[in-house]
Amino acid sequence: MRVLLKATLDTEKGNEAIRNGTMPGMIKGVVERLHPEAAYFGAIGGRRTALLVFDMKDSSELPPVGETFFMETNAEVEVCPIMNADDLEKGLSQLSVS
Repeated sequence: MRVLLKATLDTEKGNEAIRNGTMPGMIKGVVERLHPEAAYFGAIGGRRTALLVFDMKDSSELPPVGETFFMETNAEVEVCPIMNADDLEKGLSQLSVS
């Protein structure tokens, strides 16, 4: 299932990770583990944010997905199923309209 992970990093913990040099390795490790089809990083609502779109084959993959962000940056992590245009078209074609 295609999912979107949104990790909003704690500013102080993020600053610490940048100062001590661990931020690049942390991000690289997450990207290498998840193999996202898309990965974006920027400031949303004034806080460092990572947006990753990746395939989650089983719900048991959920705990390790966010733990790096939780442990390293005290991040707020959200994960939700998403669709691309092809998925949406396929899903809408299965609706019966009365």
